[in-house]
Amino acid sequence: MRDARTAAGTEDWQVAAPGRAGLGEGPTWDGAAQRLVWVDILASRVHTLSPADGRRTVTDVGQHVGAAKPRAGGGLVLNLRDGVGLLDAGGAFRWLHRKPVPGRRGNDAAVAPDGSLWAGSMRYDEAPGGGDLVRVTPDGTVHGVLPEVTVSNGIGWSPDGSLMYYIDTPTGRVDVLTVTADGQVTDRRPFAEVEEGAGHPDGMTVDAEGAVWVALWDGAALRRYAPDGTLDRVLPLPVARPTACAFGGPRLTDLYVTSARGADTPRALDGALLVLPDAGRGLAQTAFAG
Repeated sequence: MRDARTAAGTEDWQVAAPGRAGLGEGPTWDGAAQRLVWVDILASRVHTLSPADGRRTVTDVGQHVGAAKPRAGGGLVLNLRDGVGLLDAGGAFRWLHRKPVPGRRGNDAAVAPDGSLWAGSMRYDEAPGGGDLVRVTPDGTVHGVLPEVTVSNGIGWSPDGSLMYYIDTPTGRVDVLTVTADGQVTDRRPFAEVEEGAGHPDGMTVDAEGAVWVALWDGAALRRYAPDGTLDRVLPLPVARPTACAFGGPRLTDLYVTSARGADTPRALDGALLVLPDAGRGLAQTAFAG
């Protein structure tokens, strides 16, 4: 890893795939398939990229999709507008849990060490308390985790699985919760705060050293927080609105970042999928067990 006292310049980042997403989100390394998976939420599209040969796929899933994560048996689990669905390797779709809520959609999601999906939601108008975070087991059973959140975003676990990190973006914080022996969470408390004017915490990833990397929407940067919550690295980005980050590649050393674009995001690369080779080392991601 680079010295924590140094930061990559914006010129070090590479465009990993052509095209610009309106709202790129949720990069995830699929270790079994050796590919990156990410979504363009409002375009209802799931993207994949195999860096070894450049092969790409784009799948229109028919409704807004907040996250797509690999399944243990192949295919993907999707956090959609109307619930959680399963896409098999051949493209067939079925609902695992369907519960439409008018004015609300799925947002970021992550797979826990036990193979369950932790899926967040938010209202389109971002009304306070209009979203939630739930845990979906492989049989489709839904367990409430955090009710009345606003913009449910980044989710991650410490390397030993004893801690869960969580971002509700308008709070301006990364929180940490203790994971109990039966997979529940307790004792939510602040882990790190983003000062006013530095951007808004969005998606995250946890690396092999237990540090938490956070994308700053409207902050044009990633931050790396040490396991004690100390800010130890800032990486400037050539995009105004990075949305999420993940380590990938055969050695899990390449840092991928999704981003968003719009009429008020004037940078040429806004919406691009970016990569910084040899930025650190990530954790292998658990596949959804359903």
